[in-house]
Amino acid sequence: MELLKISSRTRPAALAGALTGVIREHGRAEMQAVGAGAVNQAVKAIAIARGYLAPSGIDLVCIPAFVDVKIDDTEKTAIRFIVLPA
Repeated sequence: MELLKISSRTRPAALAGALTGVIREHGRAEMQAVGAGAVNQAVKAIAIARGYLAPSGIDLVCIPAFVDVKIDDTEKTAIRFIVLPA
């Protein structure tokens, strides 16, 4: 399963569609966001994905965690979202 990486310019509806597809295919998804704008887009996408999955009787649970990542030889703190069906 691939890690969905989010930026502040990520479109929430497009990410929600990808998130829905990954959850249907793999039963779970992981997303990673660095920065407030990226975290905002990730949370919006999770909310939209809940709406996409609701007609199928699937609700989502999100587990956020801090992770350290290296970007361009710089250590940064990211938030990783593990998204699972409830």
